[in-house]
Amino acid sequence: MDYNKKDMKNNYDILIIGGGPMGIATAIEAKRNNLSCIIIEKGCLVNSIYHFPQNMTFFSTSEKLEIGDVPFLSINEKPTRNEALEYYRRVVEHWQLTINLYETVEKVNKQGNEFDITTDKDTYNAKHVVVATGFYATPNYLQVQGEDLPKVTHYYNEPHKYLQQKVAVVGAGNSACQVALELYHKNVDVCMIIRGSEVKPTVKYWIKPNIENRIAEGSIPAFFNSEVTEITEQSIIIKNNKTGKTQELENDFVLAMTGYQPDYDFLQAIGIEHCNDAYHTPKYNNEQQTNIDGIYIAGVVCGGLKTNQFIIENSKQHADIIIETILKESR
Repeated sequence: MDYNKKDMKNNYDILIIGGGPMGIATAIEAKRNNLSCIIIEKGCLVNSIYHFPQNMTFFSTSEKLEIGDVPFLSINEKPTRNEALEYYRRVVEHWQLTINLYETVEKVNKQGNEFDITTDKDTYNAKHVVVATGFYATPNYLQVQGEDLPKVTHYYNEPHKYLQQKVAVVGAGNSACQVALELYHKNVDVCMIIRGSEVKPTVKYWIKPNIENRIAEGSIPAFFNSEVTEITEQSIIIKNNKTGKTQELENDFVLAMTGYQPDYDFLQAIGIEHCNDAYHTPKYNNEQQTNIDGIYIAGVVCGGLKTNQFIIENSKQHADIIIETILKESR
């Protein structure tokens, strides 16, 4: 199937921004109900999953990740990243969805009851727009001097490049703990910089005892109540927020596993407002419709900064809600 094949008319009932599982699920529901639909994705298919660590295993079982009535078969209790990439590719092919990859939406303008959408490659017209952009593309930056050095990354792939290097993992959530453990098991000289007094209570039950035991025995040094204040070519400077003392650690790489957030600049540019709450939650109602009539949001982007509120299995219903609303309004 040619994923980049376009409908030359460029007129659709629904245009979906984001080609992740939620964008795909919404497109499937649209097709079930004979609504014309296109997905515009700025990266590759399920771009966020593609950028997960190569050896990552999902926390969920495969049946909970299924969409579009396509079985997700895995040889493991919990599927891997590579299995998920293959699965969602098969889903798109099975449903013969129209999806344009490596195309970035730049503007969404409402004209009467419809929308003109401009990308870096083309223009489109749609009666409805669904934003399913997730959050993985926008890291929570440390905002310290030296964060722009090549040794610093907010994404982790695999451990090989870090062999015989001094690596600092910043963070205390699932990703940080998993990365630190994998590096430790590959004999990498790894330490953790943790802002709080412990790893997060939300760390998965099969990871938490392991990382806590490695920290307790000193295999993975952990600097609690601390944060990075500066990064240099050869070191990092950390500050203990309880004592106020600073220290400099030799360092070759910094892996800032500090989480991610929705692309608020994009949401604001197309007019989606957010609540004045602690999580900057985008404004939407029970029908997933934002403050702009005809623009809906779906998936993890709905949680704002609370990025663990929605995952694939508990946001699949967003697709049903959106399509039901659109059908109801068109009657």
